[in-house]
Amino acid sequence: MLGLDKRDATLLIIVTLLTMFAPFILNPFPEGSAMAQFNAGYPDLMQRFVIFGIFAVGFNILFGLTGYLSFGHAAFLGVGSYSAVWMFKLLSMNVVPAIILAVIVSGLFALVIGYVSLRRSGIYFSILTLAFAQMSFALAYSVLTPITNGETGLQVYNDDPQYLMGPDSPTVTNLFGLEMRSTYTLDMGPWSFDFNAGYYMCALFMLAAVYLSIRIFRSPFGLMLKAVKSNQQRMNFTGLNTRPYTLAAFVISGMYAGLAGGLMASMDPLAGAERMQWTASGEVVLMTILGGAGTLIGPILGAGFIKYFENIFSKINDSVLHQWFAFMPDGLEDFMVFIIHPFIGKGWHLTLGILFMLVVIFLPGGLVEGGQRIAAWLRSKTPGAKDETTKSTEPAE
Repeated sequence: MLGLDKRDATLLIIVTLLTMFAPFILNPFPEGSAMAQFNAGYPDLMQRFVIFGIFAVGFNILFGLTGYLSFGHAAFLGVGSYSAVWMFKLLSMNVVPAIILAVIVSGLFALVIGYVSLRRSGIYFSILTLAFAQMSFALAYSVLTPITNGETGLQVYNDDPQYLMGPDSPTVTNLFGLEMRSTYTLDMGPWSFDFNAGYYMCALFMLAAVYLSIRIFRSPFGLMLKAVKSNQQRMNFTGLNTRPYTLAAFVISGMYAGLAGGLMASMDPLAGAERMQWTASGEVVLMTILGGAGTLIGPILGAGFIKYFENIFSKINDSVLHQWFAFMPDGLEDFMVFIIHPFIGKGWHLTLGILFMLVVIFLPGGLVEGGQRIAAWLRSKTPGAKDETTKSTEPAE
């Protein structure tokens, strides 16, 4: 199927089904109930899930395959956003040219930064990428104000040229007339289905990104990158120049980040320097490690995990907690709210930090390793699994 073996094709099908039915899967609790706070099936949040999933999948091509830890990938995210917004300002509100330009410009920017940074490895490479990202942030915030609009951020105005805009063209971001922020109803006889155009466009891009990532992982090029991670010095001793391979991985990873930045601007045509800050680079590192670096689906899980906590747990406040514990006596109710209060609302970072520590300590392979352990435990509980295990350990006759 599409050049994939059975295992990879199954993985792609599972990701596709989860992505397509996410609006239903992420809304398990009825509206108005105390647990409705945990619903995440609304368009803006789901868009962030898939956009940062693309960002993390691209980062994993560099870090997961080569072992090169970049702390500057937010620079490509920001460059992609700025490029897309400029396309909206100059041509039209159609997202296709904007996304194409975002990917191209980010790839060229990654080529320049990668060419310099990859002359070093290890911690020196990480520091170089961090320095480039912070320089980019500083330039966007001050020196390049005519291009980036500084701290105000770049946005689309009514008096922008938009040379390709016709008299009847949509004034919001769209895909050939399909408005990104609108929800449409698909009527299928006895059934009707509401879908948000922006989310499903981002979802299709994510599925394409995952498919390309799988092909890279399974290709001879991916095998070479894994060899670089395993022992680059030994490869250099054989006379093989590994720099073109690592530079190609860096550029591809930067283009993924540019795609994510272009999609962010397509959903909300605004680009600011804060997207290039070092904290954004650290966030994608956390996503990849938390999900499982070097795995195919781990970065997506990590991105969804972090964005869920950021958007859901940060909204829970004391009034919600009092609603949850209203069945308790007043004193015990207040005590429970007092205990949980530091971990929700503005303190959601504390909860995420604790969970991250637990994952790193007990699941070094990330959330993917946790899923593998659960699957192995379920298989061990399956009738007949023990017998097959016993047979396999018996000496062959």
